[in-house]
Amino acid sequence: MFTIVPAFRTAASGFPSRLPCRGAALTLAVAALLPALSASPASAAPADDSRKEKARPPANMSTVGGELLGRPDTQVRLKAGAPKLPEKKLSGHSWLVADAESGDVLAAHNAHWRLPPASTLKMLFADTVLPGLPKDRKHTVQPSDLAGMGEGSSLVGVKEHQTYTVHDLWLGVFLRSGNDAVHVLSAMNGGKEKTVRDMQRHATELNARDTQVVTPDGYDEKGQVSSAYDLTLFARSGLQKADFREYCSTATAQFPGEQKKTRKGKKKKRESFAIQNTNRLLTGDFGLDPYKGIAGVKNGYTSNAGSTFTGVAQRGDRVLLVTVMNPATQEHDEVYKETARLFDWGFKAAGKVRPVGTLVPPKSAEDEQPAAGHGEDRRERTNASVAGPSHSGVWTVAGITGGVLVALAGGALLVHRRWPLPDLVRRRSRG
Repeated sequence: MFTIVPAFRTAASGFPSRLPCRGAALTLAVAALLPALSASPASAAPADDSRKEKARPPANMSTVGGELLGRPDTQVRLKAGAPKLPEKKLSGHSWLVADAESGDVLAAHNAHWRLPPASTLKMLFADTVLPGLPKDRKHTVQPSDLAGMGEGSSLVGVKEHQTYTVHDLWLGVFLRSGNDAVHVLSAMNGGKEKTVRDMQRHATELNARDTQVVTPDGYDEKGQVSSAYDLTLFARSGLQKADFREYCSTATAQFPGEQKKTRKGKKKKRESFAIQNTNRLLTGDFGLDPYKGIAGVKNGYTSNAGSTFTGVAQRGDRVLLVTVMNPATQEHDEVYKETARLFDWGFKAAGKVRPVGTLVPPKSAEDEQPAAGHGEDRRERTNASVAGPSHSGVWTVAGITGGVLVALAGGALLVHRRWPLPDLVRRRSRG
């Protein structure tokens, strides 16, 4: 039986109020906690309606990635024989389905609506900070490292004056959405203010123009916003990094506990405890099975943002990215259910729809050689790039486990066209 660090669905949690383990033994173990969890004001659903009133997007939104992506409501261009979108079962304020390799956006709904991102912003945090911190580096946590965390923050269980590796802390970020781990890594990166600046600079480099960073952990703060489009860019960029892929696809892990001493002052053997990923499409939940082919990426929840999620999944050689923000339907695991519906549609619709836009390349890759392509769809993808000089290519991503970026003489990049699942997920049935 796993020992899970309890965390509540409050103002800064990355996961719902119920503890998400599926075994009967754990269900009994946490039964005593359920009254307290269900009493959380942030998790209470309306008594007389399972669907909250849905706000309207602004009339004018960004057109990065294509003109259609700047329009409100659902954008999709079906060819003959294409499956219809399950729109009656989609209540997200904003969502997007994209081919992770080509960058084609297969369908979108208010793609550039600037909304609170919750803990999905941790994808940008990881993509920004992870490369500069070696995973075997050790750090002893100081009280100042944990200062300033928002009330009700989700925690993995980092303790003051205890030593952790960077690898430990990233597992805490991805599996338990631990704001305590985020704050320690931010301190190691030079502090919160520097980290926020670094994240904003990296968002700009990725052409994620809807994103305004105020906190590194996604906690609700005035002015902190992103979009389904930008969150998808962050996931796509992060998935090019081997460590990012490892962390976001890990279902369970051991996290170091507190080092204690005996009465004689000698240190006891340091114990660890099990943590489980709060991504319900990866680990499953009560009544929700793991999604076939899922390989990450990150979920979130705050009182202001509602539930948010970006996922990546593979069927055969096809890899899709789906982002859903703030479903209006108030049901348990709704963000995952709507994501699964969009994955199902996307895998069936691939090759049967005309793209409504593209995931643009980062600024540093905008002048690369054009990727292979042909015909009208190729011209549309090129025209949908960010406005500016010489944007004549589609930026594609490396494979999840081993696609290698190869630098050519002209500065162009080639990528492996296959995107296999991480080893940690490979054993799952792909369907």
